[in-house]
Amino acid sequence: REGLAQDFDVNITRAVIPVDAVRVEAKGSIGYMRVRSFNERTDEQLEDGIAKLERETGHMTGLILDLRNNPGGLLDQAVAVSDAFLEQGEIVSTRSRDPNDTQRFNATKGDLTDGKPVVVLINGGSASASEIVAGALQDHRRAVLMGTRSFGKGSVQTIMPLQGHRAMRLTTARYYTPSGDSIQAKGIHPDIEVKPSRIEEIEARPGRREENLRGALDNGVHDKDVKDDAGDGKTDGEKTSGKEGDGAKEAVDYQLLRAIDLLRGVALFSGALTSSTN
Repeated sequence: REGLAQDFDVNITRAVIPVDAVRVEAKGSIGYMRVRSFNERTDEQLEDGIAKLERETGHMTGLILDLRNNPGGLLDQAVAVSDAFLEQGEIVSTRSRDPNDTQRFNATKGDLTDGKPVVVLINGGSASASEIVAGALQDHRRAVLMGTRSFGKGSVQTIMPLQGHRAMRLTTARYYTPSGDSIQAKGIHPDIEVKPSRIEEIEARPGRREENLRGALDNGVHDKDVKDDAGDGKTDGEKTSGKEGDGAKEAVDYQLLRAIDLLRGVALFSGALTSSTN
């Protein structure tokens, strides 16, 4: 190490280090859940994460399930995560050359999010178990998939014991989504394709509004607010782009931004629809 002229001894204690498979973060009223892998604790951490998001948001209006660059993991965990959002129906099936070896995994009643809108983010690094979850939620129209096409690892491997304490890993079947599509070498196609992008602020020509005109009639109520905002030369849309452009200097996640926008739009529309119905 820098500053030390001699070596020194370090005592290390062997221990099992649990790796958190799920990370959550509240983004306003929207919950964000990043699933890194499917290990033995993924379903448990998923349930705890949703409960935490409900507490932090007060009233979660939607959930983003981020499966980007998730290499997969345990099949039973992929089934459990899918089941957390589904009330019924097939989640995934495995089919081999022998029709009698077909296995089907079905959802059980109970949706941890109570039917809230869900957006699933996928990309070329989403493989195996993450593709099973994405395919199940897409086929059941339980979530909107956003991003780019997934990896396409839809094969099942079985460990075959051999003599002399050896074993061989053999590909024995393929994964199929509830609609009957094979994931292998095809992957999952998103409902809305959103490629990684960089947000750039566009300099607009100075513009004029009604309040900038000579002798314009004031609002009568919010005249001061209007005047303070007048003459900046940008439309509302350009202001939004400017804010996002400022954030782009800090490596803004464009795909995540689009997912948040979609859920906010759904929440606004649902609120307007509810108000008009009541």
